[in-house]
Amino acid sequence: MLECINNISLSEKEIPLNTQVKGWNLHTQIYNLEDYKEDITASNDENIDILEQDIEKLSPFLLKILLQDKTTGKYIRFACDEYAKYGEAYTAEKEILPELITKDNTRIIQPRISKTKDEQINRTRKSAEVFTPSWICNEMNNHCDEEWFGYSNVFNTPNGHDWIPTTEPIQFAEDKKSKKEGWMKYVDSKRLEITCGEAPYLVSRYDTTTGEFLPIEKRIGLLDRKLRIVNENTTNETDWFNWAKRAYEATYGYEYQGDNLLLARENLLWTFIDNFKFKHKKQPTLTQIKQIANVIAWNIWQMDGLTDTAPFSDSNEDDSQLELFSDLPKVLEPMLCKIKDWRSDKVFYFQEIKKGNKNEI
Repeated sequence: MLECINNISLSEKEIPLNTQVKGWNLHTQIYNLEDYKEDITASNDENIDILEQDIEKLSPFLLKILLQDKTTGKYIRFACDEYAKYGEAYTAEKEILPELITKDNTRIIQPRISKTKDEQINRTRKSAEVFTPSWICNEMNNHCDEEWFGYSNVFNTPNGHDWIPTTEPIQFAEDKKSKKEGWMKYVDSKRLEITCGEAPYLVSRYDTTTGEFLPIEKRIGLLDRKLRIVNENTTNETDWFNWAKRAYEATYGYEYQGDNLLLARENLLWTFIDNFKFKHKKQPTLTQIKQIANVIAWNIWQMDGLTDTAPFSDSNEDDSQLELFSDLPKVLEPMLCKIKDWRSDKVFYFQEIKKGNKNEI
């Protein structure tokens, strides 16, 4: 579902997990993805399933970023019982560890459209999981943009269950009161997709109900639209990356089930790679990808939408510390989810944002 809501370098202190690789200096080591061209394009063209093994080949650290839970400082949880058949490590309350979804297990987590019909029906029965066709996502996003621009069919014209993209650059009205140009305000405007699943309202690499791969020119997600604006209004790589990153920093979504969350994060990250290649005719550096991945790990987060807390964050399964009164029952409270406002560089509880409060944590 969709809701509209009104320059950071990746540092080790922002990675709370035990993911520091010995000898790895994130700030000085820059890799070019041309060295990994075979791996990256294996999941990047018209194959909608991005394999975790390919991500780990590219960088084990990158996969760990995509699995981070910024609220708990651990990995995201499975939060569904679909994978329990693979063993105790795959039950709902367990963290999704990199080794559980790579190598021989790299195809365990797949997009809904790649699952069997029985698996899809089972998930619908157990968690009411139903994905929205791209043409409906497009019409709802079009309505959002109609409110913003004041006229309809800004990015495309609906045509039944299809749409025809506009070919001319998007025009923005001049705002004499603002120092920002209109397109910059649009890129910085905040968007949130609630219970986002694989994030079809944000990015549309493929139609989540048909599996059809969509070329960049035809993508209809809210972030897709921001990136189109960045593509049309920047002329060099430095400016493009700065504004593409700001587009990601203004785009949010949350999801309960860990597999969907990981798929959403992967879709957002590959959308960045797709657009970088589209605009600059080359691969982004691994450092650029990691910076975007860190934004995604903050902005696309795991949450129980009824309580605004991280699933199973009150679990004491990892608590092995002895306390003075260890014989007394220990009461653990679920952890309220944190989100980041990138423009102020501050962290807030999502629940407080919902209430209209902006008290920094």
